[in-house]
Amino acid sequence: MTIRTSTLRLLLAGLSLLALFAAVAGDPPTQQPMAAESKPPRLNWYKGNTHTHTLNSDGDSTPDEVVRWYRENGYNFLVLTDHNFVTSVDGLNALHAADEKFIVIKGEEVTDKFGSKPIHVNGLNVERKVEPQGGNSVVEVLQRNVDAVRAVSGVPHINHPNYEWAITADELKQVQNNKLFEIYNGHHRANNLGGGGAPGLEEVWDVILSNGKLLYGIAVDDAHTFKQPWNKNSARPGRGWVVVRTDRLSTTAILDALERGDFYASTGVELADYQTTEKDITITIKPERSTKYRVLFIGQSGRVLKEAITNPAVYQFLGNEMYVRAKIIDSNGDAAWTQPVWLKRDK
Repeated sequence: MTIRTSTLRLLLAGLSLLALFAAVAGDPPTQQPMAAESKPPRLNWYKGNTHTHTLNSDGDSTPDEVVRWYRENGYNFLVLTDHNFVTSVDGLNALHAADEKFIVIKGEEVTDKFGSKPIHVNGLNVERKVEPQGGNSVVEVLQRNVDAVRAVSGVPHINHPNYEWAITADELKQVQNNKLFEIYNGHHRANNLGGGGAPGLEEVWDVILSNGKLLYGIAVDDAHTFKQPWNKNSARPGRGWVVVRTDRLSTTAILDALERGDFYASTGVELADYQTTEKDITITIKPERSTKYRVLFIGQSGRVLKEAITNPAVYQFLGNEMYVRAKIIDSNGDAAWTQPVWLKRDK
């Protein structure tokens, strides 16, 4: 009995000493769990149009009617770009926007001229209206309006160069701080294909790229007419668009993707995916029933480097290309364009 009591007292004394040491030294450090390896965000494709008009300039429909058309026809985003007018989009988004489904972005078509030549520059998500800046040449008018759009935190793109034959390739390549221009505009007088000795917009694009100037090509519908869908001599909706790849549907994410060239332009061809590595470009088409496709891989001066009819279509870099872009053409005349991949620049 005495031995057990003594043993118990010794144990209690030992525990008291341990408690004292812990109070002085603090608790021993606990092992932190290893942080989980972060995964890159999942990227999605979002279809949108960056050039559209309403009754606030020379369109035939209200902003609500215009937005409703795009929302109901499978678009994910729309920029309203009335001539020298910024349409408020807060109420429109309250009615029509939905998380990861659809948003409206404010914008303006800054409508200027040099002599008789119309010089139009879109401003996407401008903070406020941009007045036409004017200038003493086509290039100066373009540059001053691009700079004015940038000054109000907007993203510029140069519109329909062949409309009224206003802007040449030589003039376009001189403009600084602009990354986007229209290689396809759905207006019935946009002259996308050129003619009478004037180059088409794809040829213009390759001239600019071959001179070492990086520009991304967008397609738009430039819609004005929503109430006469049967009228072929009108600027109707749904004729050209972009499909942007980013991790979320937001104004910032969409515009950032456009400025880094992570999108393709289309008049009807849909891609399931396209990927670029250090070794190759892979184009995967989402085919329509009974439609056939061919893919042109295009390089410096517009030269066709390879034509493919497989799906996926793959181009392996040889190493001597300046740039490579792809055009996908379907058997009904629709097309899609991917953005140029730069391998080297002469300038």
